[in-house]
Amino acid sequence: MSVTQKGSQDSAIRSRLTFGEQMRHFPWWAVIMIAGLSLAFVTMIGSETYQEALNFIIRPPTSTEVVFGIDIRNGLMMTLFTTLVAYMIALIFGLFLGVMRVSKNPILFHASTLYVELMRGVPMLVLVIWIGFVVVPFLRQQTGGSFPITGVQGAILGLGFGYAAYLAEVYRSGIESISHGQMEAARSLGMGYFQSMRYVILPQAIRRVVPPLANDLVALLKDSALVSVVAVPEILQMARLFVSRTFRAFEGYNSAAFVYLVLTLVFIIIVRLIERRWRTNV
Repeated sequence: MSVTQKGSQDSAIRSRLTFGEQMRHFPWWAVIMIAGLSLAFVTMIGSETYQEALNFIIRPPTSTEVVFGIDIRNGLMMTLFTTLVAYMIALIFGLFLGVMRVSKNPILFHASTLYVELMRGVPMLVLVIWIGFVVVPFLRQQTGGSFPITGVQGAILGLGFGYAAYLAEVYRSGIESISHGQMEAARSLGMGYFQSMRYVILPQAIRRVVPPLANDLVALLKDSALVSVVAVPEILQMARLFVSRTFRAFEGYNSAAFVYLVLTLVFIIIVRLIERRWRTNV
């Protein structure tokens, strides 16, 4: 069925719905959220205190080196950088863990299972604090201060390796959803296990797990606020610094919540578009 035919069929189905059913399917939640954010934005623009808070959060007075001499002087950009880099680490490492989780090799299976269960059993906040205040300082001490990883990089690694355990389970469920006959057919053609996994199983499995992987990106965006506990100058940390300097907690934390809501809404829209496009292509 073509995209045009599917769209016509969906329109015909919607036309047969009653008024109450149409009202139920209409995205009122999005309308209310956008209206609320618009009202909050207008209110903030008209307040000098809110303007000061937003300016301090988005454009802090100091810059921070993240990697390879790259400086970021923007709390918003630091949050996006932390989220995207940690997500890329989780995607790649989680894929390896997911493949190991379905491996018949007992060493690979038990090693990956041990990692996944340990990481999922520890709160993400504890993991970020442990890497930022225990692992990184310990390695610096053992190497005489020559250890190259900074606190910002350690926090990003903590988020990435922590979320890799959750994404590994997503990959595992996707791989196991593929019929065993696919693997048997690939092996009968002379492919090895890893060739069969690479060329036959994974391309099909990844197409099935794209929607949940995209949803985890939104969850990671919100959990990026946890790196503020190790003084990473992202949105929440800059809001805390603003409050400590001005003693205006209401404006400072309201501004941080507003920025997070806008970012989350943008990411949700992107995720919904990805899911819709993926369902259409599949």
